[in-house]
Amino acid sequence: MAALAAAAEPKEKRKALFKRILLATDFSSASEGAFAHAVAIAKRYGSELFIVNAIPPEPREFVPLDPMPHELNRERTEAEKQMKHWVQDARVKDLTCHAITERGKVWDVLSDVLQRESIDLLVIGTHGRGGFKKLALGSVAEHLLRLAPCPVLTVGPHVSPIPTGSADFREILYATDFGSASAKAFPYALALAQDCRAELVLLRMVQRMPVADISAVAYGPPVYAAQDLTKWQNERRQESEEKLRKLIPRDAMLASEPVYVVGMDFLPEGILDAAKLYKSELIVMGANRSASPQLASRVPWSVTHEVIRKARCPVLTVRN
Repeated sequence: MAALAAAAEPKEKRKALFKRILLATDFSSASEGAFAHAVAIAKRYGSELFIVNAIPPEPREFVPLDPMPHELNRERTEAEKQMKHWVQDARVKDLTCHAITERGKVWDVLSDVLQRESIDLLVIGTHGRGGFKKLALGSVAEHLLRLAPCPVLTVGPHVSPIPTGSADFREILYATDFGSASAKAFPYALALAQDCRAELVLLRMVQRMPVADISAVAYGPPVYAAQDLTKWQNERRQESEEKLRKLIPRDAMLASEPVYVVGMDFLPEGILDAAKLYKSELIVMGANRSASPQLASRVPWSVTHEVIRKARCPVLTVRN
């Protein structure tokens, strides 16, 4: 790899990664945590910040009614009151901040803003109780992760409050299965590591030895089975590490040599354990819409869900 960078990236390049950030909020405590991270990232990249709240659509009536006068619409009045409090927060005083309150289904509202404003990053918060249906924004959060045309930063319930100031991720963990979603996520992991001068850990969790392979030696002496398993594991580790090393371009401007990790643990536990071991401040991973060959035995979204729900740092996902 080329000589490691001795200085941070020029400020001009910082502005190129996330020009426009959308924070989706329901004004819950989970959204407050996401707000702090969205503001910090916006400050780092000089981004425009869009804070969006969707008011539930009015119930259908058999008899068409005229829209309720604005001054009598309590839901909208309360939402705009809370939104005003957020945009007047001292943390956003140096940012270009847009407050958007619209009535409609959450995904419909957010999808429209994502497309209309050419958003580069969507930020959401989650309570993490019992699955995606308990995300701060409700069950629609799974749609956000599956369908958002941009990367999604999810701030889970175990994420510590971010210090005042701009985001500065010192340890970044990139978890990959070498699938198409992981390939799309990697440029973000690399760019953030370069910009933050962070240590980049590249992780590949190898699937346990397939049953079909084990059965071929199951009837032989135990020592043969153990030797065969060890050989298989060593081969997979070597192959995976070589693939990880090839991800880093020769001209990568990293502050330190990347760390290459190949594990044999189950997902998502292996990712979470690695994040804890390396004290990761950001996890970057792909979000597959369908099972990859490496994850064929699992529901593809269960891994993403568990990592987000239990991680002690934000999780940046990029869909395929």
